[in-house]
Amino acid sequence: MNASRPFGLTLSTESARDIVGAAVRHAPADGVALVVTPNIDHIATIRRSPALAEAYQKAARIVCDGWPVQLYARFCGVPASRVTGCEITAELMHLAPYPFAQRLFFVVDSATTRKAVESWAACNGVESRVAVPPFGFERDAEYCVGLAEAIREHRSTILVMAVGAPRSEVFVDSYRVLLPPCWAFCVGQAVKVELGLVQRASSKWQSAGLEWLWRVLQEPSRLIRRYVTASIGFGCAVIEDQFRILREGRS
Repeated sequence: MNASRPFGLTLSTESARDIVGAAVRHAPADGVALVVTPNIDHIATIRRSPALAEAYQKAARIVCDGWPVQLYARFCGVPASRVTGCEITAELMHLAPYPFAQRLFFVVDSATTRKAVESWAACNGVESRVAVPPFGFERDAEYCVGLAEAIREHRSTILVMAVGAPRSEVFVDSYRVLLPPCWAFCVGQAVKVELGLVQRASSKWQSAGLEWLWRVLQEPSRLIRRYVTASIGFGCAVIEDQFRILREGRS
């Protein structure tokens, strides 16, 4: 099969190290370079969220976080590797202290995470700020404007959004005109994993593609329904995308 754009997206074939290296060495000439890490839940959400779909279309880098996304990309002829948000975050945070001046801004989920980020930054000599937005902040335009202005006033070069999808991606895209030129990484719980606040599955579980099952076992009440819904939505997205590819091939 000839290479196509799975789900209409331009998937990156770069590694986590390549992407982080580019972010640290080169600031965007203008605007925000958004980095997104789709798994099956993100792909399913794109089908019903025009705002998330638009954010993905404007992203600077789109990598395959979930192995089903990678598998489908390869089926479509795109030689994409699996690059998780955890891998990107590990590369970014392990690189500190940075060879070039960087100003990091973290948007995280709790005071506990903020304290851990601040401790990491102090130990590594990283210029950073941390914000903990209230639940549902993405629906509060006044708060979002204030957050974007705080990021701009900080002159952040790297923005780490760790409050989950789709709110992270939609916030960056919706308020990008207020943000400074920076790389924006939407990495979900990866910051908490890197700081040891959440335990990640072992390498054996990861290599077997069962990290999702590990997460379900940790939070069954929250994740079972989510993964069932995401699996159905992802399957529908694949079917719709195959019809799209067929239509484009005939035109």
